[in-house]
Amino acid sequence: MSIFSEFREFIARGNVVDLAVGVIIGGAFGKIVTSLVNDIVMPPIGLVTGGVDFSQLKIVLKVADAAAKKPEVAIAYGSFASATLQFLIIAAAVFLLVKGVNSLRRAPAPEPAAAPAPTPTEALLGEIRDLLAKRNA
Repeated sequence: MSIFSEFREFIARGNVVDLAVGVIIGGAFGKIVTSLVNDIVMPPIGLVTGGVDFSQLKIVLKVADAAAKKPEVAIAYGSFASATLQFLIIAAAVFLLVKGVNSLRRAPAPEPAAAPAPTPTEALLGEIRDLLAKRNA
């Protein structure tokens, strides 16, 4: 089997198409969550904390030197907090999505199997029992 035919078989599988669709939708969903966090969630949090813009929070390790054209060196923990919040929102959404899909995929409980037919010996013993019951009654 040539590499081309193996590749064509791989692409033809449904999993590859599903993966591609998932990546595209995931990228779009990521933009929505970024907007949700930056434009809707963080402004009220900033308002509660006294007008703090979380995206600008940082610890400056070395001040920028304009004369030497050296940029500022800083730890941007505000951006990290925003990215962490975005991750938590995406993780919760994916969890709910997977939980929903799994509940749809669960097979219904199997119906109890019907009692197996009696073996010839059991049938004969049942007839004998019934005859004895009639005789004694």
